[in-house]
Amino acid sequence: MGRALLALALFPLMMVHAVAAEAATASASALDNSVVKVFATLRRPDPYKPWSKAAPQSVTGSGVVIEGHRILTNAHMVGYASQVQILANGSGDKLDATVLAISPGMDLALLKVNDDSFFDTHKPLARANVLPDVRDAVMAYGYPVGGTSLSITKGIVSRIEFVHYNYPVSGLRIQIDAAINPGNSGGAVIAGDKMIGLAYATGTNVQNMGFIIPNEEIELFLRDQESGAPKGKPALFDFTQTLENPALRSYLKLGKNVEGAMVQTPASKDPAYPLKEWDVITKIGDYPVDNQGMVKLNANSRVRFQYRVQQVARDGQLPLTVIRNGDSMKINVPVSASRPMLIPGLHGDYPSYFILGPMVFTRATTDFMTVPNSNPAILTGMGFAGNPLVTKRGDAPDAQREELVVISSPFFPHPLMNGYGTRFFSVLYSVNGVPVRSLAHLVALLRDQTDEMLTFRFEQRDAETVVVPRKAMLAATEAVLADNGIRSEASPDMLKIWNENKPATN
Repeated sequence: MGRALLALALFPLMMVHAVAAEAATASASALDNSVVKVFATLRRPDPYKPWSKAAPQSVTGSGVVIEGHRILTNAHMVGYASQVQILANGSGDKLDATVLAISPGMDLALLKVNDDSFFDTHKPLARANVLPDVRDAVMAYGYPVGGTSLSITKGIVSRIEFVHYNYPVSGLRIQIDAAINPGNSGGAVIAGDKMIGLAYATGTNVQNMGFIIPNEEIELFLRDQESGAPKGKPALFDFTQTLENPALRSYLKLGKNVEGAMVQTPASKDPAYPLKEWDVITKIGDYPVDNQGMVKLNANSRVRFQYRVQQVARDGQLPLTVIRNGDSMKINVPVSASRPMLIPGLHGDYPSYFILGPMVFTRATTDFMTVPNSNPAILTGMGFAGNPLVTKRGDAPDAQREELVVISSPFFPHPLMNGYGTRFFSVLYSVNGVPVRSLAHLVALLRDQTDEMLTFRFEQRDAETVVVPRKAMLAATEAVLADNGIRSEASPDMLKIWNENKPATN
């Protein structure tokens, strides 16, 4: 009798535990259902053969279902994708998908599944609206290499920083010690039952170090895309330095109670630009900046003060409090999502080019610098020769030089090039004495040229001058294209310029 009464007394408690276990199982099942495997075939650009694309590359990664019948993943997973498919956990059928939006700088992308009924059984994963704290427990969901089923690894938040993603974009990054491996990219990282971010990278030459893009950055990306006219994240491109050195503080006549970051190089030389050299930024909005150029993120973390730009900037203006010549003042500084560069990135585009006889011209990009950057001997030689690809690497364009025009590959074999060394990686300075401002300017110059000879000068100390007969170069172009299986002498944008008002004498 006693045992029966005890059983009856314990029955409600047992039911509570059973219901809780059932709810936890259902929650876990729904979470598993929200993380998918992503398959992509990429056709990346070939900066050294700009008329073609690189060989197809098959990659796999992860993605997570979010609201609006969309899947969130990393941009590096689907950038330049010619085909994208997704596979749900436990399913044997791949579904075709398309890229809705992509931000290479933030490394985020949105996918749409062509079969919308997929979302009837695969619901969006809830996202937390606050940052996790250091030491919070997390679990990383994804499809790393080495298996076909969903992988779950456990760890903690190690630290939170504001770092460069893909220049010029910076953002918050959460470091975790849960294993993040190739294939995990785009997978959800969970704290409790909510997503706190998206896995996107693993540490190099280290153990137990993975990185995630937190929800705050994801929300900025989603709002930007939903605006209908994406602008990217606003950023401050002025160079600053810390105020820890006593001699520097004495030189600036700063009191002990003054903390901030000193402006080393303003982003603009325009006299009207609000920030000046030697200004001390003490506040960004209402957030105090300390002597290491940091602001408080929460009780346990500090990050670079530039993090607050994305929070306090409004309509392209950033409120700052600065000390200048001993006086405190409030100013508004213009901010934007990009910093114009003489050597920009491709940002998801394919390179423009123009072929004249055996010579191929393109514009210099960060992608074009891949080979020199990985070869110290080439880079050293280019620097010694004064090649602008090295000496002007961080410069901004101006009216005289909008971009750098380069020889994208060795000259095609042809008698017209006999006696000339290859000018691969050389920057073109002028054609028949006229300085070249851009690739479009070069094409227009060649189109309108009527001189018998063409003289190409390159901008480095050891670059020989190339002199060739103009009409023979024009006549050789078609044969060069045919011999090398090249469909067109120029990319569509350059071909349009080449055919505009073209002199009949050409």
